[in-house]
Amino acid sequence: MSDLPPNLREPTVADVKRYAERNNLHISDAEAEEYRDLIGSKLTVFELLEGFQEPTPTIAYTDRDPGYRPGEDEDPYNAFVTKCRVSGNSNGPLADYDVAVKDNVAVAHVEMTSGSKTLEGFVPSFDATVVHELLDAGATIVGKTNLDEFAVSGSGELTATGPILNPRNDDYLAGGSSGGSAIAVITGDADIALGTDQAGSIRTPAAWCGCVGHKPTYGLVPYTGAIPGGPTYDHVGPMARTVEDCALAMEAMTVEDELDPRQPAINPQKYADALRNDVDDLTIGVLEEGFETMHSEPSVDQTVRDAVDRLADFGADVERVSVPWHSDGILVWLGVATGESAALLRDNGQGYYMDGHYHTQYLRELARVKKANADELAPTVKLKMMLGEYLQSEHDGYYHAKAQNLRRELRKAYDDALAEVDVLAMPTTPTTAFELKEDLTLTDKVNRAQGKDGRTTNTMPFNMTGHPATTVPCGTNGDGLPVGLMFVGDRFDDATTLRAAHAFETNTDWLDE
Repeated sequence: MSDLPPNLREPTVADVKRYAERNNLHISDAEAEEYRDLIGSKLTVFELLEGFQEPTPTIAYTDRDPGYRPGEDEDPYNAFVTKCRVSGNSNGPLADYDVAVKDNVAVAHVEMTSGSKTLEGFVPSFDATVVHELLDAGATIVGKTNLDEFAVSGSGELTATGPILNPRNDDYLAGGSSGGSAIAVITGDADIALGTDQAGSIRTPAAWCGCVGHKPTYGLVPYTGAIPGGPTYDHVGPMARTVEDCALAMEAMTVEDELDPRQPAINPQKYADALRNDVDDLTIGVLEEGFETMHSEPSVDQTVRDAVDRLADFGADVERVSVPWHSDGILVWLGVATGESAALLRDNGQGYYMDGHYHTQYLRELARVKKANADELAPTVKLKMMLGEYLQSEHDGYYHAKAQNLRRELRKAYDDALAEVDVLAMPTTPTTAFELKEDLTLTDKVNRAQGKDGRTTNTMPFNMTGHPATTVPCGTNGDGLPVGLMFVGDRFDDATTLRAAHAFETNTDWLDE
């Protein structure tokens, strides 16, 4: 009998033959017995590993109230999963700021559901790096905000607790996947909120609800402790009522993090100090391919063009810019992200092949969910898993690899354009918020969630290329729904996109006080 612990039991001959078949290997029963013994002889190594205490980030600021689920009276737009209170440093630049954290970003000792019933009861043992840094800067965490399940949607519709409603008009959706974070800052429940962005999940709800959202340069803000969606295009960033508050949050969160393999050497900046009202030394390139797309609402295009004209009136140099690759950027995203995110889910949310921190607590929790509760997952998550399996099983990962190679061409096209202008300007989303609808089919829900309407045409490409992007409210359509203006800048020059957005914000009267 083996002395191995139960989770390291020796495989049976039938197990070994099954493992072989999965890898297109054909072995005899006699060979299977030999391989079983060989595998068994290696397991002592893993038993020894099990005995080590793995390092995890330490927890500061231990005064923590794990919180409660707010009712409809307190949370009419379904913005929060948990209301809680975690107090940070009594001093610091954010000492008077309340911060809400998207519920796929870890706050130690507070439940993290990622918008899914399957993760209810999961409590992380450490803070995400960005949460620690905000607490260290003096912020108080006041809640975990609602999101589309596992952040695999952009509509705000597919959550464990129902649709996230738009605070401007609750007959419409807030957008996703960071819809709860947008609501938190607009309603005043928080001064700053954290979102994550893999395809536009900060920028879409910010544009649809009418607040500011900033997707940082890829790798600039540490992702450690946030649930990954795709390691090569994960971003975490701030949302707020003003650009200045986003800039202050960026100053707190932009730190070197040896636990995050996404992060190159960085040069933290004083983003708030870089904000200025004047634009007479800014050259703004109006990206023509960002307008008049197949799904564009004419009122959105016109509102954004009028907004850029206002900047020209203030002294900015405004030029037309063409980047033909932009129209195909969404194809590059789909090629890369479909394979990458499906592989990450298959490998229990942590994957392989990189240095840095692995969240083993979440890995085991996701593995449990997939074995015991997979049928309860949202249709968007199921589709991602099955489509990824199809592409890997039938096409051997070819399309992911090809899209990764094309990604460099897409990045270079924007780099070339930005060599001639300071920022690119375009609608954040070509549409305004979706109307809330009942009795949608599974196909309708998935299509709305995943941007078949072209909603993410302007956001997705910059998740692939890593360029920073700031969205700022610039007006409304005929139904009074907000429209977002997005500025995109050079990688690691987040200060300029924030500056352009701040200049527009302070020189116009479209600001939600």
